[in-house]
Amino acid sequence: MQTLQNHFLLAMPSLKDPYFERALVYLCEHNAEGAMGLVVNIPVDMSLDAMLTQLKLTPPPSPELKQPVLQGGPVAAERGFVLHSFRPGFNSTLQVSDELMVTTSKDILETLGTEQAPDHYLVALGYAGWSPGQLEQELVDSAWLVIPPDPALLFETPTHLRWQQAAASIGVNPLHLSSDIGHG
Repeated sequence: MQTLQNHFLLAMPSLKDPYFERALVYLCEHNAEGAMGLVVNIPVDMSLDAMLTQLKLTPPPSPELKQPVLQGGPVAAERGFVLHSFRPGFNSTLQVSDELMVTTSKDILETLGTEQAPDHYLVALGYAGWSPGQLEQELVDSAWLVIPPDPALLFETPTHLRWQQAAASIGVNPLHLSSDIGHG
């Protein structure tokens, strides 16, 4: 099986699930046991510094901490995931690619906004999960377009433009995407 780990999934217009409508998902894991990813373009109504304060951490004043926390998906919505540029040394970290890692331990949160933080990061609450074969079936059903990895899409593109930019990165105009699936 070909893994789609370190790729994006772009929700097609036909996907009307409230968690995934116009979603861009970054796949952190994909293997025979299923898939796990983070929705990277749907913010919740909270900034990163507000979340850190809620967790009784004392965030330093930093413009980076004004970024929104993201709705990562419907599974374990109370759990935080930090998708970040390569920076080893944190507990509970999965290396996704040569450039990106995802960390779920609190130790990384204490570094955000400081010199010890990874160069680039985003924080998501919850994740998207697929059981074995489920994602493959959704791809057959044309629910998603697969987009090659691009860290700039995560860390340099404003949250509200990520879905459109992901489509444009493969030469697709999102306005031309049809919600009709043709199996002629």
